[in-house]
Amino acid sequence: MMQAVIFDIDGTLVDSVDLHAQAWQAAFRQFGRDVPFPDIRSQIGKGADQLLPVFFSAEELQRFGKELEEVRGKIFKERYLSRVKPFSKVPELFERLRSDGKKIALASSAKEDELNVYKQIAHIEDLVQAETSKDDVSRSKPHPDIFEAALQALKPVAAAQVIAVGDTPYDAQAATRAGLRVIGVRCGGFPKEQLLAAGCQAIFRDPEDLLKRYDDWVKD
Repeated sequence: MMQAVIFDIDGTLVDSVDLHAQAWQAAFRQFGRDVPFPDIRSQIGKGADQLLPVFFSAEELQRFGKELEEVRGKIFKERYLSRVKPFSKVPELFERLRSDGKKIALASSAKEDELNVYKQIAHIEDLVQAETSKDDVSRSKPHPDIFEAALQALKPVAAAQVIAVGDTPYDAQAATRAGLRVIGVRCGGFPKEQLLAAGCQAIFRDPEDLLKRYDDWVKD
């Protein structure tokens, strides 16, 4: 019997993927690296610890990796955070799950301060039983650490009783490695084929579609 759902946030509950990519692109330019937007966007869903090595050498990251991450955070908060919008029907979806007695957790590669803002934007501050962020683990997605931390917070619920919902292949890979079933949503912009190849067992359009087709994926 399914007892809990763990949701990713960026691209799953709030429309922020393009904004994150733009913030990274602006930060990269300050450090002399002009990277095409699609290349950066394809990596959104990872935390900085996994994203930055795609574009910078270990020696470069040793010299300025921490500063680069701080610059990106400042740019995102100053230019883009106010532009993040929730996807439709997120609170209603969470209310439906809670009315069925399901627990809800959040598992995000974002930092804790961003996670708190996202909860307010999505109007779900009082609808979540547990949450984990990049600040709670040493490795972000696609490593399983964030989902494993969420499972710890949901105990005594077992992994076999939990479904994970995310919008990127990195969500699917991380959740699968944590022993979870995974459902993909397309609202983050990743192709259906990539989500299925990464381990998603079903694909929905967005949170509104999850609510509309609730009985198709919440099965006891």
